[in-house]
Amino acid sequence: MSISGEDRQRISAAIHAAEAKTSGEIVCVLAQASSDATALPILLAALVALAFPWAMVAFTAMPVSHILLLQLAVFFGLAALLCLPRVRIALVPRAARRAVAHRVAMEQFMIRGVSRKKDRTGVLIFVSLAERYARIIADEGIATRVPQSEWQAAVDALISHMRGGRVADGFIAAIGACGKVLAQHFPRSETTRDELPDRIYVI
Repeated sequence: MSISGEDRQRISAAIHAAEAKTSGEIVCVLAQASSDATALPILLAALVALAFPWAMVAFTAMPVSHILLLQLAVFFGLAALLCLPRVRIALVPRAARRAVAHRVAMEQFMIRGVSRKKDRTGVLIFVSLAERYARIIADEGIATRVPQSEWQAAVDALISHMRGGRVADGFIAAIGACGKVLAQHFPRSETTRDELPDRIYVI
């Protein structure tokens, strides 16, 4: 699941429209997956491959050379299967998946310069598709005045659209909800200037 060039333009336009009414800034990041670790799938494949010859010796009279060739085939075949993105993610406990996605969201908050905005009124809208994780992170200038609960409407709108496979629509709905909150608490002034690009980053 990804977004098209047209979707990117729609999201950029939504960010621009929302920021026209506030001194705050909105940055969007879409991650296909937050975890790319392959250690667990490789370990599981290795364990099965190690056990395989013992079963073959116990139940067949196959030559050892054939058994070893089959052992290699089992390892590489199973490793390839378990390393498929959906399978690999499913092997990780839900709590661990969310923890990894949250870490990546915080990294993106720093990488995309949200925390470098002068008045600390930046907001990150982050989605990790593989982990089914969505998060809105507000910088400290906003967090001191806006409770986290006020972002829930934006998160709910984002998740609702994502479940239907409408990734871009989800971001646009969340941008609109965040824009309303920001405009209420941080209205745009004559001295306001845009410090961050109006775009979505896909990683």
